Amino acid sequence: MPRTTRPDSRPGRRPAADPSGRDRLPSLTGLRFWAALVVVLYHLSRQVGEVPWVSAATWYGRSGVTFFFVLSGFVLAWTYDGRRVPARVFLWRRFARIWPLLAVTTALSVAAYAALGTDVSLRAVAATLLLANAWLPDPDLLRGGNPAAWSLSDEAWFYLLFPLLVALPWLRSARGRLGVALAVCAALPAVWLCGAVIADPAVRSWALGYFPVTRTLQFLLGVTAGLAVARGWRPPLRAGTAVALVAGWHLALVPWSRAVPDALWYSPYQASQLLSAPLFALLVAAAAHADLHGRGTGLGGRWSIRLGHWSFAWYLLHEVAIRLWVGAYGRPVGLAATAQVWLLVVTASLALSAAAYHWVEHPLERRLRAAGPRPAAPRR
Repeated sequence: MPRTTRPDSRPGRRPAADPSGRDRLPSLTGLRFWAALVVVLYHLSRQVGEVPWVSAATWYGRSGVTFFFVLSGFVLAWTYDGRRVPARVFLWRRFARIWPLLAVTTALSVAAYAALGTDVSLRAVAATLLLANAWLPDPDLLRGGNPAAWSLSDEAWFYLLFPLLVALPWLRSARGRLGVALAVCAALPAVWLCGAVIADPAVRSWALGYFPVTRTLQFLLGVTAGLAVARGWRPPLRAGTAVALVAGWHLALVPWSRAVPDALWYSPYQASQLLSAPLFALLVAAAAHADLHGRGTGLGGRWSIRLGHWSFAWYLLHEVAIRLWVGAYGRPVGLAATAQVWLLVVTASLALSAAAYHWVEHPLERRLRAAGPRPAAPRR
């Protein structure tokens, strides 16, 4: 496994990492799998059927997308801090990272719709491939093409903002970063409370759960935490404690969900996505800090990293597998049948994701990166 850090010529400062390497923070790679698993269980519970205890704990597993947004900001900030990379090079690398697999999985999703006799508009497919489908409260755009791909529309927006965010003067000092983090943590519940003035549940769901501008707060919190850790900040919690806090938060949503229907603005549906971002930022920072200082977290083992590599493809493919099964056979009846369908979908979609990673995602990313622009060589 590649080393997480290199020797630093400046005391107290981690050197900028080489963005061409992988798994410099292995615990974060492992966490990607667990976040994807929570999203998968969320969709299985709501679209296939419930399994006691597991479904209750992951009924709001869509918050895994919030984790990915925070993680994305953290990793980009930690990776590129101190490096002068032209914006066109950075954006090309991000395009090479996400778009080839997006195109392939969207084609598979459209084929699944066709097999089930469901019409898909060309407008929706085009919006998905152009990474623009999350900008309007149009269910056809959000679900057409590949329903899971809406989050990549948000990610594309984050990538465009990233060179500007890291240049903010407030992020250059520890005091400024603390101020930004506190401001974001205050803004997140304020955004959630804004749901009270949006009468249409569909518009409210889009505005708080899909709209890229709203989700930017989560990415910014990740960027702030990534810069802080890169410049020597020590998180107040260890990784194990942060994991317990995240788990406790999701368990606390169980009685809340039983008391308040999802259609109401003060239900945990939107709160689970917006209010969880600070906990996710603490978890990511604590796990990264442990990796940097050689402390084990139990998240960066060989298989954890391998599953983490497959997680992006799994996120984009699992809903296609669920849709095919439910469309062909309907929802199963009874706990035993539901558990069997869960096992089948998880196994089949994860195996397909492994193939997609090794044969599509990783090789095409390398080829596109090699064919694209590169930063100028430093002068001697």
